[in-house]
Amino acid sequence: MVKTPRKFMNPFSKSISDTNRRFIVLMIPLLAFIILFSFLFDLPFQKVKNGFFSSDSSSSPSKDELLRSKIAVCLVGGARRFELTGPSIMDMILKEYPNSDLFLHSPLDSDAFKFSLLKSAPRIAAVNIFQPQPLPENETFVRVLSAQNSPNGIQGLIQYFDLVEGCVTMIKSHQIKNNIKYDWIIRTRVDGYWNGPLGPENFVPGQYLVPSGSSYGGLNDRFGIGDLTTSTIALSRLSLIPKLDSAGFSNLNSESAFKAQLTTQKVSYQTKRLPFCIISDRKYDFPPTRFGVPVAALSSRGPLSGTKCRPCKPVCVGVCVEYVMMWVEKGWSWTDWADGSLELCNAEESWEDGWEKVFDKVAGKKFGDARKKIHSMNFDDCIHDFIQLKNLTAQWNAPPIEEICALGLTHS
Repeated sequence: MVKTPRKFMNPFSKSISDTNRRFIVLMIPLLAFIILFSFLFDLPFQKVKNGFFSSDSSSSPSKDELLRSKIAVCLVGGARRFELTGPSIMDMILKEYPNSDLFLHSPLDSDAFKFSLLKSAPRIAAVNIFQPQPLPENETFVRVLSAQNSPNGIQGLIQYFDLVEGCVTMIKSHQIKNNIKYDWIIRTRVDGYWNGPLGPENFVPGQYLVPSGSSYGGLNDRFGIGDLTTSTIALSRLSLIPKLDSAGFSNLNSESAFKAQLTTQKVSYQTKRLPFCIISDRKYDFPPTRFGVPVAALSSRGPLSGTKCRPCKPVCVGVCVEYVMMWVEKGWSWTDWADGSLELCNAEESWEDGWEKVFDKVAGKKFGDARKKIHSMNFDDCIHDFIQLKNLTAQWNAPPIEEICALGLTHS
C-alpha cells in the first residue's frame, strides 16, 4: 500500500489552534518593537558600555587628540644614572608627545651635570635644580609616616614628597604666568629606564593611572598619569599628610601613604603594566625572600612596571624565575612574571664588571652613545651643553652652570 505524502503544515493555516494563533498575533508586534529598539539604541548603548563599564581602553583619547592636548611632564629625582635613563625618557615619552612641556625638579649633586643631555628634549618649560636642605619633621609626619625600609628614614620620605609636590608647584606657576591650563600631567622619575613608548591607552579621563606591581602594601608610586584635577591631588604628597593624620592613618610607607592619599580624596585609580624599570645601584639578597626585592635584568622584555633593575647577565630565567617569584609576596615587591618576560639579576654585590657592554647591547647604539658621551665629557663640553639647555628653557632656576659642571666632573 502506497502512503500519500503528508502535506506541509503552514503554521498560519486554519489548522493551527486558536490559542496559538492569538499568541503569534501578540508576539509579532512585540518582536518588531524589540528589533526597532535595538536598532535605534545600539550605538549609544555601545558608548556607555565602552566608556563606563568595560575594562578596555576605548575611553582613552586617541594619539591625535593627545598631540593636540596640553601635557606637562614632571621629571623628579636625583640624576644618578641619568646617562642610562635620560635618553629613554626623551625617546619614549618626550618625543612620543612632542607637544608636552618638561618640568625638571631635582636636587643639586655630583650627578646633576648629566642633565646636559636634556638639550635634545623637544620643549622645556622649567628647570629647578636646588640645593637640598633638611626639612622639619613635625609630630604629624612622625605619626603618619614610617621610617622602616626608607634608606634615609622619615626625612627621606618627606624629602621625596616635597620633591614631587615641588614639581606640581612649578606647573601651577607656569600655568598662571602663561594663562594656560594643562589637560594632562605625566609624573615620572629620573631613574626610570623605558624600553617601550608610553601609549595613549594609559591616559584615562577622571582616573589616575599607576603601574601594577611593586605596591609595597599600597600603590606603586614610581610613575603616574592623570588629568589636571587627579594629578594635582596625586602629586600633593606633603601637604595632604595632615588629612591622612585626621583620617587616623599611621605608620605608612611611601606606597601606602600614596594609596591613602588617593582614597581619602576620592580619586579613582587603575593599575596597568608599563614598559619601564627603576635602575638601581642598591644591593639586595638573592634569591629574594617573601618580602625581598627581585631585581630585573635590563634585558627583560617586560613590561616591568617600575620594578628595580640593572644591566647584568641574567642568573635566573624561565623555570628559575617561576620558582623564585612564587615565594615573593604579591602585595609587596612582586612584579608580573608569568608570561616569561622577566629575567633576574643577582644583586647581592655591586654592578658586575663589563656592565657597560651589557647595557649597550640591550639598549642599542643610540642610548649607548649617550652613555659614552657622558662618560667622556669634559668641563668645556658640559658648559657648552648646559648653556644650550638653559637657552631652550622658559624658566631657569639653578646654581651657576660652572658650579654644576665642576661638582660633577671633579667628582668623576
